[in-house]
Amino acid sequence: MTRTSTTEPPRSRVAGNGAPRTTAQPGAATPAGGYRPGLPWRVYRAAAQALDRVVGWDRLPVPLGLAVIAGLRDALRRHNLHDTGTLPTTQPPAVPPFDPQVLTSRTVDGSYNDLAVPSAGMAGSRFGRNVPLVAAGRPAPAEVVEPSPREVSRQLMTRDELIPARSVNALVAPWLQWMIRDWFSHGKSPTEDPWRVELADDDPWPERPMLIMRTPEDPTRPDTSSPRTSVNTCTHWWDASQIYGVTAEQQREARTFEGGKLRVEADGMLPTPRSNHPVLEEPGFWLGLVPLQTLFTREHNAVCDMLTDEFPAWGDEQLFQRARLVVAALTAKIHTVEWTPAVISHPTTAAALRANWWGLAGERLSTVFGRLSDSELVSGIPGSPTRDYGVPYSLTEEFTAVYRMHPLMPDLFDLRSHEDDRRYRAEPYSLRELAGPGSLALLDTVPVADLLYSFGTEHPGLVTLHNFPRTLQEFVRPDGKVMDLAAVDILRHRELGVPRYCEFRRLLRLRAPAGFEELTGDPDLARHMSQLYGGDVEKVDLMVGLFAERLPEGFAFSDTAFRIFILMASRRLNSDRFLAGDFTPAVYTVPGMRWLADNTMASLILRHHPQLRPAMRSVTNAFLPWQRPGVRPGGHDHGGDRGGRPAA
Repeated sequence: MTRTSTTEPPRSRVAGNGAPRTTAQPGAATPAGGYRPGLPWRVYRAAAQALDRVVGWDRLPVPLGLAVIAGLRDALRRHNLHDTGTLPTTQPPAVPPFDPQVLTSRTVDGSYNDLAVPSAGMAGSRFGRNVPLVAAGRPAPAEVVEPSPREVSRQLMTRDELIPARSVNALVAPWLQWMIRDWFSHGKSPTEDPWRVELADDDPWPERPMLIMRTPEDPTRPDTSSPRTSVNTCTHWWDASQIYGVTAEQQREARTFEGGKLRVEADGMLPTPRSNHPVLEEPGFWLGLVPLQTLFTREHNAVCDMLTDEFPAWGDEQLFQRARLVVAALTAKIHTVEWTPAVISHPTTAAALRANWWGLAGERLSTVFGRLSDSELVSGIPGSPTRDYGVPYSLTEEFTAVYRMHPLMPDLFDLRSHEDDRRYRAEPYSLRELAGPGSLALLDTVPVADLLYSFGTEHPGLVTLHNFPRTLQEFVRPDGKVMDLAAVDILRHRELGVPRYCEFRRLLRLRAPAGFEELTGDPDLARHMSQLYGGDVEKVDLMVGLFAERLPEGFAFSDTAFRIFILMASRRLNSDRFLAGDFTPAVYTVPGMRWLADNTMASLILRHHPQLRPAMRSVTNAFLPWQRPGVRPGGHDHGGDRGGRPAA
């Protein structure tokens, strides 16, 4: 957004490891703003796109598939990063005064991660775009409510029975929600002037018409002209703000101010959250978030203990800031090399995601020899020069759109004891019983270790049509208001100017389907969708198209969504100084770097819940199904057929 500040440091674009941010390597940003690779990379990019269109990256041998994905990422960096900060603003983010401590510590509001543009990515800054700003228009009211998002929800989203993603466990669902609470929020909706959605005669919805609150307008825009922009109330950085807060008050509430630690009760649980705690302040809280919040809070304190042993003269603030760096990087590592390869477990993507972290040289060489090159392709992004590709960093509206993956959530949870697989009660617990602050009372009878065991031994849902949780189609907020979250998700995409499915694919240089049957591969479903969308495939909503398309082998979500991940999963590492240029022993400490190298989600769980070792004894990735006593592990069959229906 704003590019100047009276308090920012000198505007030298220097990465944390001393490498100029305009370094002439593939992927470097040019001073003019914009990503302009040389001729060899342009030829390579064109060849990769052609091969992808003709064959498909997922149908190629792994080495060739990796080469194609690298070329696709290069094209996405060139064409699909757009800066909303160039639009007029009346309220540039209030950047605090420069303090030398920001050079080696994350700020609570996300400022000064980018030393050249200290407002980039801070809380209260705008979402960027992965589509040109002219394509991110402000739709007319009729375009937002037609066809009815409620009818799209009822006819295409409703789950009759869970369609499981069998090669992963149900921990992937709360993990994603917990990550999203770190990444983005559009803030609280205003209550005035809601969207009015007309209902079919046979719709049993309790109010007529259905009212859906609007997304808050961008308070920094001088008008409400096109394109639509919004601000992120979270920091855009991968900084574990769901643990540490995004305001000084939230951070003070979490800290003990002794030994760098966070507040934990004597029994290992967190203090009962107050109403303004970041865990509870947004609708959508449920019991699945508690094990993760507790686990990583305790992990922070374990890192503090390790650092105290190594550096006994350090004070509270230094211990807190180093531990925060380590824990935030550990969440990024787990998501990059464990969660994502589990939910998109194609051999090529598994290799590509590990290469994002360790490069093609691999984990073993990285552990023994460290970085072999500044190149992210050779030695991974962490520790490589910090790069923004000519666009100040932010998360994007399109990234938030494709991460709407509510079908991952089951409606029912069979809570069991880790000791003998004994059920806590004969019938499963409903998601509604586990939702809301009132569900915290269940922790009196179900320990956190048993919640983790129960999630680890059950399956989530596949991200596909007819698999949206019924509970979330009748979601009751803490204030008593009932919402159909499927209808809300669809309306949000339209409201925020995210292109519909066919145009979205074209803007990613993908071929759009010529008709409904080409999209779905299912004649009956194609006829149903055609009736709903008036015979015009161009009107198909982004979420509907993403859920309907063919899934690559091993994928729990769509290939189109994956294109945004190819770009943004790397960018979140490339542009974050603490995950790129300043990912060094000088900033993290030598023992901090060793902690990051040695730990995984499984080791973290077992450090704090060693009683789960029998269930996890054969688990190579904590997001794969755990072992139940007397039950053989499940297969790996969550891929879909061409119609988007899974092999259940």
